[in-house]
Amino acid sequence: MTVRGVLLDLDGTVYHHDDPLPGAPETVDRLRERGLSISFFSNNPLHGGQEYVERLQSLGIDARPGEACSSAVVTREYVDAHHAGDDVFVVGSDSIRERIARGRADVVAEPGEADVLLASWTDEFHYDDMTDALRALDTGTVYLGTDPDPTFPGPNGHPVPGSGAILRAITGVTEREPDRVLGKPSDVAIDAALDQLGHEPEDILVVGDRLGTDILLGERAGMQTALVMTGVTDDATLAASDVKPDHVLDSLVEIDTILP
Repeated sequence: MTVRGVLLDLDGTVYHHDDPLPGAPETVDRLRERGLSISFFSNNPLHGGQEYVERLQSLGIDARPGEACSSAVVTREYVDAHHAGDDVFVVGSDSIRERIARGRADVVAEPGEADVLLASWTDEFHYDDMTDALRALDTGTVYLGTDPDPTFPGPNGHPVPGSGAILRAITGVTEREPDRVLGKPSDVAIDAALDQLGHEPEDILVVGDRLGTDILLGERAGMQTALVMTGVTDDATLAASDVKPDHVLDSLVEIDTILP
């Protein structure tokens, strides 16, 4: 087993909300001492890469410019590349709406004008948002999601609804699945991770707490995978899943036990 780079999930792996998980800062230091490349990748669509670097630094974790990515970043890059000049209607937070508006697409306020419906997390999701999605999704509208996470860890570690829950609500009322979901484990996210780390997939270890995003991304890309049990996955979920990690760790601190 050769490892040259480590792709680290954030919430549930490195920290919970505003608190680093025990031993996480020291573990990142040890990875650097081994000379490994590091990329931090969050499926939370609220912040960009540099924002996550600054957040990690505020928690005492040695994150450096250019080392972090998120579903918000890959979503903006995808929309810029494939929908420049298109009218995008956003069901989501102000932060993702503003991020898309700073790019090459046009964000519109009227759902009936949409060439693209982009759905993402917002704690203000409302019945009216489902109505807007119905108005936006005619036969020619592209339907995108920022990420598939049905939940994410809340401030006390207990799960709260995520973007995936909102996508499912919209799908339930429109009877239409998204055309693309852009965070982990999508091909778009895989390409972004490979670009950041600069190594072949087989030389990268993915560490995360969610089977259907972190571990599935690694499986699809041909990376090595390690599941940590500090987030959303419990023993019963792991046993029932078709996605099987190469390693299971109680926490990130144990990563030394599987590195050569």
